[in-house]
Amino acid sequence: MKPAHAIPPSHNVEAVASLLQIRSLAKRFGAHEVLKAISLDIASGEFITLLGESGSGKTTMLRLIAGFEQPSSGEIWMNGERLDTLPPYKRRVNTVFQQYALFPHLNVRDNVAYGLRVTNAPGGEVGARVNDALSMVKMDAFASARPATLSGGQQQRVALARALVNRPLLLLLDEPLSALDANLRKQMQSELKSLQREVGITFLFVTHDQEEAMALSDRIALLRNGALEQIASPREIYSRPATAYTAQFIGQTNLLHAQVHVGSATCGALRWPAAGPDGAALFSLRPEAIRLHGHVANNGGEFRNPENSVDDVRFSAVIKQQLYGGASELLEVNCGGQLLRVKLAARGPLSGMQDFLFLATDAVRVAE
Repeated sequence: MKPAHAIPPSHNVEAVASLLQIRSLAKRFGAHEVLKAISLDIASGEFITLLGESGSGKTTMLRLIAGFEQPSSGEIWMNGERLDTLPPYKRRVNTVFQQYALFPHLNVRDNVAYGLRVTNAPGGEVGARVNDALSMVKMDAFASARPATLSGGQQQRVALARALVNRPLLLLLDEPLSALDANLRKQMQSELKSLQREVGITFLFVTHDQEEAMALSDRIALLRNGALEQIASPREIYSRPATAYTAQFIGQTNLLHAQVHVGSATCGALRWPAAGPDGAALFSLRPEAIRLHGHVANNGGEFRNPENSVDDVRFSAVIKQQLYGGASELLEVNCGGQLLRVKLAARGPLSGMQDFLFLATDAVRVAE
């Protein structure tokens, strides 16, 4: 007989490579479909981020994995075991919430030990496991302190220790840095990434902050209205967005509505080599992909520079606005009625007509 929790044969190969498999997961609250048939594999030891706007379904997915909600349809598997049929306390999954929910009347040590005592862990193990967990998050020296005497960052570390002490295979983090001020948040991002590498536990992190997702993740899963828009590494999802929504949500971009004909795309005064079928097409061009063109003008008014690549796309545009940002500056330029954003290293005021260029390969064709 097949074991009650064996993965179906079609999933066996994926189970070897993945810790968590989400299969056609959907969740409805009444007539409202919050998650729409999402499938996702998460590798052991991976730091993966669920990114999206409010209402995109990020926290709902976390709650389904943790067992706080039941799916309307679909399955969740972990290490060959059907997870969504188990109660929360039987899942090797722990959650760190946005509000750390530390017990104010207990000191740090007792807060961390609480979960072990609730699950009746052997008394001889509790002290050693608590010490290990506090050591992991560098909070040993604060074992006797009460939560009210700790900073926000220290409270976050205690919340992490309380989750890690249970030795989960998967740690779910629901916007745990959002309550911190900007400077501390940056510091804790670095510490969180280092901690994840040290302990080797799979982290599933939820945030609406694009920069945070880019800084922390091995892969980003971008959700839009309950559906998976794109999943890729931070570099790939930024440099090769699959859709216009992805290109606009992660970073800034110029969306170029072009016509493609026989390997050439035209958008107003811009023209560049482009692969793909003929017809209307949409391209994403990042502002930092456009740069000033150091040129030499010949008598015919053409621009030439022997060092330029054959893939260079050159154009002239009038500077409409320049915003200083410290190390960089953002320009808004008008190229024959097409408004473009250009991001340059800070170089001082610019005005009038200027010459620019970008690589044809930096114009990425995206779906509407």
